[in-house]
Amino acid sequence: MSECSKTLQPSHLRAPSRHRISTTSLVSTSTLTVTTSTTNKNHSIQTLCRKGKLKQAIQLLSHEDNPTQLTYDLLIQSCTQNHSLSDAFTVHTNLTQDGFAQDPFLATKLINMYAELGSASHAREVFDKITEKTIYVWNAVFRALALLGDGEEALRLYRRMNSIGMPSDRFTYTYILKACVVSGSERPLRGEEVHAQVLRRGYERHLHVMTTLVDMYAKFGCVESARLVFDSMPAKNLVSWSAMIACFAKNARPLEALEVFREMMREGGDDVLPNSITLVSVIQACAALSALEQGKLIHGYVLRKGLDSILPVMNALVTMYARCGDVELGENVFNQMDKRDVVSWNSMISSYAVHGLGSKALATFQEMVKRGVSPTPVTFISVLGACSHSGLVDEGKSLFDSMRREHGIRPSVEHYACVVDLLGRANRLEEAARIIADMRDEPGAMVWGALLGSCRIHCNVELAERASRMLFELEPTNAGNYVLLAEIYAEAKMWDEVKRVKKVLEEKGLQKVPGCCWIEAKKRVYSIRSVDEVNPQIELVHALVVKLSEEMMEQGYVPETKSVLYELDTEEKQRVLLGHSEKLAVAFGLINCRRGETMRISKNLRLCEDCHSFTKFVSKFADREIKVRDINRFHHFRDGNCTCGDYW
Repeated sequence: MSECSKTLQPSHLRAPSRHRISTTSLVSTSTLTVTTSTTNKNHSIQTLCRKGKLKQAIQLLSHEDNPTQLTYDLLIQSCTQNHSLSDAFTVHTNLTQDGFAQDPFLATKLINMYAELGSASHAREVFDKITEKTIYVWNAVFRALALLGDGEEALRLYRRMNSIGMPSDRFTYTYILKACVVSGSERPLRGEEVHAQVLRRGYERHLHVMTTLVDMYAKFGCVESARLVFDSMPAKNLVSWSAMIACFAKNARPLEALEVFREMMREGGDDVLPNSITLVSVIQACAALSALEQGKLIHGYVLRKGLDSILPVMNALVTMYARCGDVELGENVFNQMDKRDVVSWNSMISSYAVHGLGSKALATFQEMVKRGVSPTPVTFISVLGACSHSGLVDEGKSLFDSMRREHGIRPSVEHYACVVDLLGRANRLEEAARIIADMRDEPGAMVWGALLGSCRIHCNVELAERASRMLFELEPTNAGNYVLLAEIYAEAKMWDEVKRVKKVLEEKGLQKVPGCCWIEAKKRVYSIRSVDEVNPQIELVHALVVKLSEEMMEQGYVPETKSVLYELDTEEKQRVLLGHSEKLAVAFGLINCRRGETMRISKNLRLCEDCHSFTKFVSKFADREIKVRDINRFHHFRDGNCTCGDYW
């Protein structure tokens, strides 16, 4: 090759030959032949890569003296597409031998390849060895570390990059914000620092960066910060709308999730139409609110847009129908699915579990195994929960024993919590305590919490005190544990102890989570709280609760006052009970739901015994079907009875 022709080829496209020709007296025709042969081999390797024939391409590479940058680019892409780490090593070795180790373009490609193949160490090795580090190389390693969960290292490198004066671009901020999420920190302090840098560098108008900020704050549960960023965005696309909807849906703000979705449909126009990711969040919000009618509308949209082949959407629909109180519709969706994955089966099993249909959950589990679908740890949590809520103690214990023996799954703390709950609900508390004592791992808050909850059901003061001592060490700021213990003391009429626990709550500045219910009426979802200055019907609702209570007491209803944590006379305790949000929701439904229409209510806490009795009476005397979902399960009230059989 002449000096003139060499100057036309950029240095990073040239590579030294591994098999140099020793003869110096080559004629021009021979040079032409070699060049043509090289070009043909490069072309052949590239063609094989494009056709997915990676092994053949690598084999031909060993005979190529002058592979080009494009050839290695396609080889790297092919390794990623074939998910072959061993082939990646071969390509990387050849690339290094051919003198491309310092090529920033290929270094970036190599780092991305190793990230996709799950090897953070090799991605980092490529980064460390290259001396000519462009912003693209930095961004590639940030992306790799964030993708593979090493956010701390990404942030450390980011600080180093800043110290040498390398300016960040929009991709840098995107990857570093993702690194903040996976860094292991429980607070978004680093994310807030990056947010400040984004603003200083003038990226507040960049759609992708701001959307990533919304997602970052959402992951930390900083909903208000996410909303502020979202509202400040001058333009929004589907990704940003979906991020905000998911933020509310995943942070227990389902009502706002639906409001943002309606805003998106109203303002987004034809360019912003919900995709499967958006719809999964919206369906989850409908499920959280027991908003069946709105869920049905979303289901109709899914069918019209041909999205019924997307598994995450269909799985979400199965769960949504169950959580809205209509497990039969969930069954219909499940049965009509052409394909099912393990999440589909888990969704159906958990649907039966939340409705207390333990036998159906067990049968579905057995059918799943029979069809060759391997259960996951989540499967066992669902089916053990189903046994717990149905009183199937022996069946649940047998399943627990089969986890390791038949399915090779080591029981986790969550599974032990399920077994403790299973035994505790059945008043086999001493046996549950022995299970905890025999655990190899530390029981943790979940296990002790299951025991404390069971002690509350059966008023076992001694075990409750033992469980609560552990919980106060593990979760010193969880007010719910103190409230549970106080309720147990109150039922045992140990009022001095109740006062002591309440004093601890006050000293720690902890407050009981206020009860809140949601009910769907006239195609809208309403939130109902004990103290509500917004609802214009609240006085009418309170009056109806008093009237219903008086009429039911004449028919034999006796208020359950043990949940009142005050040493008051019986009449005063009964007056306190009248303000519970679930009673107000029932009364609101009687006023606003059509005659004969099923009332669907969801509550953020466990249904108390008195509200359970109250709702049973209302279902009989008002001739209404009422479905209430509390934090544990569903209650179907009809003709004065509940499907839970008073076992919850």
